[in-house]
Amino acid sequence: MLKIANVLCALLLGSGIAAPTFAAEEHFTELSSAVDAGEYRKIEAIIVERGGKIVYENYFGKSDADSRIDARSAGKSITALAVGMAVDDGSIPDIYAPAFTAFAAEAPFRHDGPEKQAITIADLMNMSSALECDDWDDASPGNEERMYRKRNWTRFALDIPIDPDYVRSDKGVGRFSYCTAGAFLLGRIVERATGMPFDDYVQQRLFTPLGISNPEWTRSPSGEVQSGGQLSLTARDFAAIGRLVLSGGQHEGRQLISKDMLGLIGTQQLNATPTDGYGWFWWRRLFQAEGLPPQPAAYMSGNGGNKVAIFPQLDTVIVILSTNYNRKDMHSQTNDIIERHILPGLVEAGDE
Repeated sequence: MLKIANVLCALLLGSGIAAPTFAAEEHFTELSSAVDAGEYRKIEAIIVERGGKIVYENYFGKSDADSRIDARSAGKSITALAVGMAVDDGSIPDIYAPAFTAFAAEAPFRHDGPEKQAITIADLMNMSSALECDDWDDASPGNEERMYRKRNWTRFALDIPIDPDYVRSDKGVGRFSYCTAGAFLLGRIVERATGMPFDDYVQQRLFTPLGISNPEWTRSPSGEVQSGGQLSLTARDFAAIGRLVLSGGQHEGRQLISKDMLGLIGTQQLNATPTDGYGWFWWRRLFQAEGLPPQPAAYMSGNGGNKVAIFPQLDTVIVILSTNYNRKDMHSQTNDIIERHILPGLVEAGDE
């Protein structure tokens, strides 16, 4: 059943929701029907926001506008913003600074040496550090599932071995290896640099200015905030974060994160898959809608098919929250929603 359907502009003036054009509305109606018919499993919420106005918003199953959905690793992109803000504040002097110097109090840790000490904050943010850590390989010693079995996640992450085959490219960037433990360490670095718990810092610098309240953070058994994902927010909360990035870090006249830092975060560092680029905990992709020009986007992504995608050429933020956790087709079905139902309406609307 539809919980909140897209309605006419006459009913929504002043509410922050704008009526879509006819082209977009037709596609959005088809999208709602497809989700309701079960064509896409476990879709919880979809928002399409264009030019700062919501043109489509809908909730499915038992979810509604107040539901906080665990978007899993999409939260890593928020950690990237927190690191950028800490750099802006002067708390972190350099994004290319050595990462492990922040953990002198935990020394000694296993497998220490020049290779581990050479790992930078940037390496962790680009999933290109020398740590032998790969969440896509169950046998990897740094796989996140091994971390979750420990009481102290910081100790686990610090003790991960070094990849014996690690090399950097001519540009100084290592190979791509998806590592949640590295993202978790970055939260601890922000804490030590700012003197604040990670969740408090994010609340003060990002969430409160955006009107985001009562986020649901995951914690380790010893109470460490999971800065590597597993953060539950509402669909509108995620849309606000996407809009902030698309607006160059400005919200209601206030610069929450500098354009310099966003410019850095907006650069692709390496190829993660044959179709997806990666850098600074954000993904990049050309979305392909049949018969239409490819549309470049940067996006937050998490297990379950969760996506918060920003399309600069369309001035659009798309939020899809989905609980299809650990399914092989979780991301392909989310991409299909974007390419089959959402982009055609938006691109056609731009031609009207």
